[in-house]
Amino acid sequence: MRARGQIVGVDVGGTFTDLVALDPATGRVRLAKVPSTLDNQAFGVMAALAEAEVDLAALDLIVHGTTTTTNAVLERKLSRTGLITTRGFRDVLELGRRTRPQAYGMKGSFTPMIPRDLRLEVPERMDASGSVVIPLDEDALRSAAARLIDAGCEAVVVHFLHAYANPAHEMRAGEILAEAWPNDHVTLGHALLSESREFERGVTAAVNASVQPLLERYIRRLTEELTKGGYGSELLVMNGNGGMVSSRQVAREAAKTVMSGPASGVMAAAYTGRRAGIPDLITYDMGGTSTDVALIRGAEPSVSNEIEIEYAMPIHVPMVDVRTVGAGGGSIARVNAAGLLEVGPESAGAAPGPICYGRGGTRPTISDANLLLGRLNPAKLKSVEGGVTLERVAQIFDEDLGAPLGLSAVGAAEAVIRLANIRMAGAIRMVSVSLGADPRDFALFAFGGAGPLHAAALARELGIPRVLVPARPGITNALGCVVADLRHDFVTTLNTPLDTLDMDLLGATLTAQAEEGAALIAAEKIEVRDIRRIYSVDMQFMGQTHLLRVPLDGPEITRDALRKRFEEVYHARFRVDLAEIRAAVVNANCSVIGARAELDLSTLIDPAGRKPTLAEAETARRPVHFQGAWHETPVYWRDHLPLGFTLTGPAIIEQMDTTILIEPGDRAEGDEEGNILIHVGAAE
Repeated sequence: MRARGQIVGVDVGGTFTDLVALDPATGRVRLAKVPSTLDNQAFGVMAALAEAEVDLAALDLIVHGTTTTTNAVLERKLSRTGLITTRGFRDVLELGRRTRPQAYGMKGSFTPMIPRDLRLEVPERMDASGSVVIPLDEDALRSAAARLIDAGCEAVVVHFLHAYANPAHEMRAGEILAEAWPNDHVTLGHALLSESREFERGVTAAVNASVQPLLERYIRRLTEELTKGGYGSELLVMNGNGGMVSSRQVAREAAKTVMSGPASGVMAAAYTGRRAGIPDLITYDMGGTSTDVALIRGAEPSVSNEIEIEYAMPIHVPMVDVRTVGAGGGSIARVNAAGLLEVGPESAGAAPGPICYGRGGTRPTISDANLLLGRLNPAKLKSVEGGVTLERVAQIFDEDLGAPLGLSAVGAAEAVIRLANIRMAGAIRMVSVSLGADPRDFALFAFGGAGPLHAAALARELGIPRVLVPARPGITNALGCVVADLRHDFVTTLNTPLDTLDMDLLGATLTAQAEEGAALIAAEKIEVRDIRRIYSVDMQFMGQTHLLRVPLDGPEITRDALRKRFEEVYHARFRVDLAEIRAAVVNANCSVIGARAELDLSTLIDPAGRKPTLAEAETARRPVHFQGAWHETPVYWRDHLPLGFTLTGPAIIEQMDTTILIEPGDRAEGDEEGNILIHVGAAE
């Protein structure tokens, strides 16, 4: 990548595909937002490039965030995959941790990643120390592979007991399958995740294998389309850890791209917050289908290898710790059989979409509720094709929600917004209060097409004093692709009591991880300005199952210092001391980050378009419903707001990709980077 080459970031969401193109040499920015083409996401990417009038031949780099693997896992639209495992352990993926889908109910269902008839056993066994108990039966392995091929499997997982301690049998199985399997979709469990827990390791490997063919086909289609358009440079794909990987290698560890899209938004938030002088953030990304929230401390997103994206679906590769709820602009509101209002998780999606999109939608959504309350302008809604009046939206709300609830259409819309906000506030508590963090110590970073509409209300609900709205909230995920760094995460299982742990071994393990990460970054074609290393260990008290991430200053630490640091982390999380219980070190972790060149984001809003006064930026006034009453509210066009402006609510700020709501009693001000900082309650 040339130091000042043109860069494109493109993110495919459940409703829209967003694109940002930056030319660091001239400061020129081009944006696009087009409907996602979920049957083939490549078409949406190409449509976004066309709308932004990007010259593919002149580009130096494209970074892509994709939901291909995420959607495949959540919707269980997976490739046919087989499992070869240790004799007696074919049901590990189904037995799991013997939890229940509904903690307080007697009903529920669970479908394992790989069906039982495609889970085959072969004689082999290692013990927990890595010693061979039963040699690998190579003939049985070849026979199992043949049976899976005959059953139509595209991919295969090799998952042997205790392979984390000694991977020799898995490695030999890989050599045999390299000759017997018809393609290279072979996942060795230890190679992807060297962890002691066989259920989590097995599910992670099964996810990787099941989405590998899907991701490979999608990336191949996309690269073919880009090549036809004249693009001849590197295509990088966002990983769930907030780093990037070459499209040529991404399918090999496909599971790492799960949560790719949400991770890119969090990286953009960390980058923007650091430049704005607000390094501690709770990110709040509300799109058309769902809402994602995450925690950022010191401009570093929280990365975890303990993510469970749904019931009994742990994917234990390092990923940005994002929590998701099914509440987006397209979330459908309904009155259930008990006469209670529900909002989401079912979504109207991109087609037919909310009623106000004019694409045939007939069921009330959060976006429609905002429209009825005067918070959205029908003329500014993306994808509106006409044919639906405000009166028609009000009629549907009155019939579907108002009449059963005994409310007017406006009252029903207000109830929909209030209930949606409660659900989203719960997700924010999940990444803050439940982890020992006080929301009042953070700012809320609001983005996504719908996030800035709800952010101030959520901040007031949670006691968060400030809301930071970036220059382009609706394309922040695409921006994250542009600013993301190179990143490699390493996890090595030690699973040893702290009292008997070889501290020299711990230091050597972390040092080796750091050296491997630096070598991988050096081999990339992307220029970096600095390499950072983040060291940590995962620890627990003996007898406990949950892990706590304990940060380290470097690879070397004494036993007593590590014990003290773990106890401090434990107390900060649970507010209790357990001095009488021994601690254990489960994993040694190192993240190696290749920081790319800084980009100037102040041109995301064209400085030439700014007006000298607020009055000149005002485009209209209209009644907007706040807290049970209508308020005559000024409407501003964000691109025209003067630099460093200050205004008090109520106010609405509209722009190409979102609408920002400044509620009564709040004060908003602009900064030099084009961000808007909302001080909640500061004007009261």
